[in-house]
Amino acid sequence: MSDFSADTEGGVCTISWDTPGKSMNVMSLEALAELDALVSAALEDARVKGIVITSAKPGSFAGGMDLKTLAAMRDTAGDDPAKGIFEGIMALHAALRRIERAGMDAANEGGKPIACALPGTALGLGYELALACHRIFAAPTHGAKIGLPEIKLGLFPGAGGTTRLVRRLGAMGAAPYLLEGTLLSPEKAKAAGLIDEIDETPLEAARAWVLQAAPEALAKPWDRKGFKLPGGGPYHPAGFMTFLGASAMVNGKTKGAYPAAKALLSAVYEGAQVPFDTALRIEARWFTHVMLDPSSSAMIRTLFVGKEALDKGAGRPEGVPPQSVKKLGVLGAGMMGAGIALVAAQAGVEVVLLDRTQEAADKGRAHAEAYLEEGVKRGKTSDAQKQAVLQRLSATTEFAALAGCDMIIEAVFEDPEVKAEVTRTALRHVPESCIFATNTSSLPVSKLGEASLMPENFVGLHFFSPVEKMQLVEVIKGVRTGPRAVAKALDFARMIRKTPIVVNDARFFYANRCIIPYLNEGLRLLREGVAPALIENAAKLTGMPLGPLQLVDETSIELGLKIAQASRAAMGESYRDADVDGVLQRMAELGRLGRKAGAGFYTYEGGKRLGLWEGLAVEWPEAEEQPELQEVQHRLLFVQALEAVRALERHVLPGVREGDVGAVLGWGFAPWSGGPFSWLDMLGAPYAAERASELADRHGRRFTCPETLAEMARKGGRFYPA
Repeated sequence: MSDFSADTEGGVCTISWDTPGKSMNVMSLEALAELDALVSAALEDARVKGIVITSAKPGSFAGGMDLKTLAAMRDTAGDDPAKGIFEGIMALHAALRRIERAGMDAANEGGKPIACALPGTALGLGYELALACHRIFAAPTHGAKIGLPEIKLGLFPGAGGTTRLVRRLGAMGAAPYLLEGTLLSPEKAKAAGLIDEIDETPLEAARAWVLQAAPEALAKPWDRKGFKLPGGGPYHPAGFMTFLGASAMVNGKTKGAYPAAKALLSAVYEGAQVPFDTALRIEARWFTHVMLDPSSSAMIRTLFVGKEALDKGAGRPEGVPPQSVKKLGVLGAGMMGAGIALVAAQAGVEVVLLDRTQEAADKGRAHAEAYLEEGVKRGKTSDAQKQAVLQRLSATTEFAALAGCDMIIEAVFEDPEVKAEVTRTALRHVPESCIFATNTSSLPVSKLGEASLMPENFVGLHFFSPVEKMQLVEVIKGVRTGPRAVAKALDFARMIRKTPIVVNDARFFYANRCIIPYLNEGLRLLREGVAPALIENAAKLTGMPLGPLQLVDETSIELGLKIAQASRAAMGESYRDADVDGVLQRMAELGRLGRKAGAGFYTYEGGKRLGLWEGLAVEWPEAEEQPELQEVQHRLLFVQALEAVRALERHVLPGVREGDVGAVLGWGFAPWSGGPFSWLDMLGAPYAAERASELADRHGRRFTCPETLAEMARKGGRFYPA
């Protein structure tokens, strides 16, 4: 089957994109050849006065380039992958350039108008194709997004999007869409200059435009004599400040850890100083450079291939029919419970939010209302949609209101006895088929499931805070958790647009067993006299979104002490973090309990973080001799990565895919690396094993090399195929 089809009527050739078997169009090399042939034929056809490119998919134009195609360019090029990628990208440039020039000669005469009609979302190459057309029309489709999100996958727009958008908007105007991957609704895209027209019937509007378009409307500004970059080029007085500021902004945000951002800046800077076609070659060269960087491959594998597989239900028990959630009970209306209730109600689920007092329950519902109201103010939702969500969300103290629930999520205080009590009470009011999920961050699910008479219907469902923003959900299988409970949890995660990973039961499960050592290592470094600024900046320079001291502040020191207390009680003599607990206890004695308390390792004013607390130097004086930056970085990253390997060894994790996706989405493990297993592969097992042993000799057995990694080092193995 073909991806593109053409139909000529009334002098207009309409080329429709419809990728077979896909809900959204994606471009492949074969599809590109089809499009190129149809455009060329239409340009040569005397009956055709103009061309409109559109989509046959309802509500969307395209999702971009098939990333498997990019990988194929590299993998099929043999000993010269750079050549394969570069030539493939230049073929893409040539096809889009033929659309842009549309048969015009050197004097910009003799061409035919080509418009793009977007019925909805246009991302990546989908928008880059539209940019090559002479006019872009879009429908005001609710929920549609337009933009270039490639930077979030470790790439940058390489099909001319970088070069064209900078020439269209200027470097400063294009920065949010190139460097941050900002996506806009059609209305906001029109206001920002990303598209030209909004129309309820964009196809008809585009057809009308090509029939009356003036010849001078065809040539792009950058193809005309005297073109100047909006805002000025690198050596224009105003442009100089723009490019200087862009470099500072990118390095400030990425800390130099993301190769794609640096390559994008280079492509923009160099491309702004040369003619358009030369700029496209520069863009292609830098894109090739990024594609060959192991960071790019790792990010694509984790954030696209791995995440997509998990989003589609990878790991779901076989033979279990789809398990939709119609009525959900949420026990506990704190920030976590309120967040769960909100996202469920947004997904169309009837939700009962229950707490001990009506005041507490109402406060949880008020949280949802405030969040939705903010969405209305920002134009992300309408007042009618807000009201519809709130109508699905009721707040109560009565367990009888849970009648008819097919799923319950318990999100009460992290105390086994409290959880057991509400579990037993709630289950008396629901049918036996109801799936009961506990949202616990550390307590073993198998033990909590003993409060249920039907433990096969009991499952762990670990959300991350804030629920509204965090993408990951851990589905925890207890010893007696049945397949239907796992399937229901996975299907619910999909309903609320979260990415789930299934893990086996163990204290702290997967994410927390890795992030807690990161926090503890930061506290150990502080206790040893390492400068707090060195600790925090070393973490950020590795790509971690927050330094360990800041993250402790965000999660609260009080919570850290409670987790430590529970861990000591459960682990007995094997507990080895008493030195860390001393730091937390001292901070608690000083009344510095974290951000919510307005004082922690950082100082705050009006909720705004100002800087590291000067008193840290008094409580934990800085050593005269400070460690090397890489030593601090390795301690912070290895302590997480080695724990991830242990989770794999002990079958907490089913595989490295779940480990990497969970790490990046759950706690932000250096996203440029693709996750801890991808990072260890980048280092190479021999080096990683040797480095772990060195760290263990100097700093303790927490860095002991796991046997899996040691075996890989001996045999030259990898977590992922080469």
